[in-house]
Amino acid sequence: MESNFRKGQGAQRNELNRFDKYTFEPEDEDVENVKVSFTEVFPKTVVNKITSPDLFMEYSLNPYQGCEHGCSYCFARPTHEFWGYSAGTDFERKIMVKKNAPELLEKFFRKKNYIPKTLSLSGNTDCYQPAERKFEITRKILQLCLDYRHPVSILTKNALVLRDLDILSQLAEKNLVSVSFSIPTVNEEIRRKMEPRTSSVANKLKAIQILSENNIPTGVMVAPVIPGLTSDESLTILKTISEAGARSFGYIIVRLNDTVKPVFINWINASFPDRAQKVLNQIRSMRGGNLGEKRFHERYKGEGNIAGMIHDTFALGKRKFFPNQEHRQLSTEHFTGSRDQQLRLF
Repeated sequence: MESNFRKGQGAQRNELNRFDKYTFEPEDEDVENVKVSFTEVFPKTVVNKITSPDLFMEYSLNPYQGCEHGCSYCFARPTHEFWGYSAGTDFERKIMVKKNAPELLEKFFRKKNYIPKTLSLSGNTDCYQPAERKFEITRKILQLCLDYRHPVSILTKNALVLRDLDILSQLAEKNLVSVSFSIPTVNEEIRRKMEPRTSSVANKLKAIQILSENNIPTGVMVAPVIPGLTSDESLTILKTISEAGARSFGYIIVRLNDTVKPVFINWINASFPDRAQKVLNQIRSMRGGNLGEKRFHERYKGEGNIAGMIHDTFALGKRKFFPNQEHRQLSTEHFTGSRDQQLRLF
């Protein structure tokens, strides 16, 4: 049943770039042998101001473009096409690295009349993807936030965040940091196929426990909720993350816009052929007959009976496992406007 499934990757092939007439597709036997490559890029700015009315982020920063984690449903895949690559295999194997991100961020912090607002890491791609082990850009950014006493939030799927526990602990002392883990499933078999190069479920839960024990506010984003595949886990996920020490949670129903759609369709057919059509049909039932949704506010809610049952389940889970859910507002009062070298002494 799963003979066509390519292990260790979400995209089962390279998809046609919507801006190009042609795309490069390796021979089947070569696809799994394509190594990850890293290309240094030199952006003029790295901080993005968030203007979407249904997002609560204010500024975001992504040290990497593309993501090795390989999640088939990743909404960031189409952004790779603007660089001339495919949203398919290229997104997972051709990673662009912004080594000058810390330098550009410091210039941003030092702008005249800059008013500090929380900086969100991983608004698009994961700041703790495997590339971070080598380049350590995220660690340098966190150190800058500590030096300038600037608030920062992190969203990741990787327990590599624990490497920076020393900096995170110091940030937390002044209410300058929060960490969220993306956990769409606590079924390890499904996790290995859904997000093949992320941390295991056990390692994510252990990371939540360790961060919480070190008084670092830690939450979970249950995303995406996929009907017919992970939606029946919702209460189990909330119970599990609550016991691990998570203080809050959010959730998002799956949506498959642009070239995410063919990537996901190929993935679900290859990895879960027995339930693929059921999953796709249930997604369509929540999206007005489509697989995607771009309308603000509506894109996160869905519609119809299945979406309603998902919302009701999470409402029940909140009452049962997170009755005193905490969404902490990070502090901006400590921002110095210049690098605090004294912090380096401690």
